[in-house]
Amino acid sequence: MKKWELIEEFLIRFIKEEITKTGLKKGICGLSGGIDSAVVAVLAKKALGDNFKAFMLPSQHSSESSIKDAKELCKKFNINYEIISIAPLLEAYPIDDRVRLGNFSARMRMAVLYDKSAELKALVIGTSNKSELMLGYGTLFGDLASALNPIGDLYKTEIFEFAKYLGVPESIINKPPSADLWEGQSDEKELGYSYEEIDPVLEDFVDNRATKEELLKKYDPNLVEFILKKIYQNQFKRKLPIIAKLKSRTVGHDFLYERDIRL
Repeated sequence: MKKWELIEEFLIRFIKEEITKTGLKKGICGLSGGIDSAVVAVLAKKALGDNFKAFMLPSQHSSESSIKDAKELCKKFNINYEIISIAPLLEAYPIDDRVRLGNFSARMRMAVLYDKSAELKALVIGTSNKSELMLGYGTLFGDLASALNPIGDLYKTEIFEFAKYLGVPESIINKPPSADLWEGQSDEKELGYSYEEIDPVLEDFVDNRATKEELLKKYDPNLVEFILKKIYQNQFKRKLPIIAKLKSRTVGHDFLYERDIRL
């Protein structure tokens, strides 16, 4: 079986099983018009059928093409969707700093998604890829929040390959990666490196367990230093909040049941 066919089959089963084992049947995700959420939406639709719904959550700072591209995806794959503007939420709490505004926007979107998850009795499906998770390129309690994440072990460059296999529209595949948090915002502009440069270093360090010394011999030293600093700086985003240990069994320390534990 071909690589992406096998991965598709596994992730469809993963989504369905992780949702149904909780006693629920439905899943939702935010659909930005970008490639990550597009891949997740296609997988979720295949896994859950009409029990999946996508939410487009634009703000006054979003590009017009984002909604257009998201609608094109939904039309192609027959995905049910709803558009809810977060503009009034941002207007109620004005912020004049771009980074803070981006973080606040991401958290407002996730607040809406979790409210919708309660209304629909559905789980929120995450859309962060492995490159973003390792670099900490995401907002804590914003786009990093979810109940399950089918693409968190796939690097960004792999997402592009997977999207092509799944038949995601070219309009989404060909656009520069962006969280669409403000006009002209670009992942690679902010990071200072392309994902084609970043991902081989990440894969060598994370999956192949290469040492820093080995990486420095193989890649641009500035890139290596940048990536390792990001990984260690943002470890807190990949963990539960640290709880001060006072009892014999403490959440996150030695009370470590799987989330689907049964009595």
